[in-house]
Amino acid sequence: MCSRYETPSRERMLSAYGVAPDQPYKDQVYPLYMGAFIRARPPESTDDDQPPLEAIAGQFGLLPFWAKDRKLGRSTYNARTETVATKSSFRSAWKAARHAIIPAEAIYEPDWRSGKAVATRITRTDGGLLAIAGLWEEWRGPDGRVLPSFTMLTMSAADHELMRDYHRPDDEKRMLVVLPNGAINDWLHAPMEESMDFVRQYPADRLRATPT
Repeated sequence: MCSRYETPSRERMLSAYGVAPDQPYKDQVYPLYMGAFIRARPPESTDDDQPPLEAIAGQFGLLPFWAKDRKLGRSTYNARTETVATKSSFRSAWKAARHAIIPAEAIYEPDWRSGKAVATRITRTDGGLLAIAGLWEEWRGPDGRVLPSFTMLTMSAADHELMRDYHRPDDEKRMLVVLPNGAINDWLHAPMEESMDFVRQYPADRLRATPT
């Protein structure tokens, strides 16, 4: 499971996607930190002067409407695609197809093959941004303020040539759902019935792992 990633600069996001958040966000993101995500702009808010996508700063760790406080995000920053449609934390966002991408320069995973954890930085080999598939919600806190939040979708990495090497030897092997650039717009506009069509392993030969 990914609990740390590196966000791109506003300039990189604008170059890649045409949008970037106006709000501040962290460059190194852990659960409960503010990161950036991109979603389709709601139809009622689009006009000729606005791009079809919008970038939002939000909490890394999804908050469903019933969350009592932000701390729930410590357990909702990743969502298993095998159970996302039924688990109470994610069910509403999944059924409403609140699709997001989380842009990342890199993700970090522990390599235990030496017997101790070695933090490893994973990037695209071509230097492009990782477009991680996710879900978003908007949660109203006790003070009445609305806080956007998001989660990253994960899938099995048991047979992935690169990602199966990470985490402890006896842990289940997981990886993020990373979208090819050509699938981003389709994902952001897909109905719930088509969501699982995007759950595919990103090719190992398009990823680079560098111990840090």
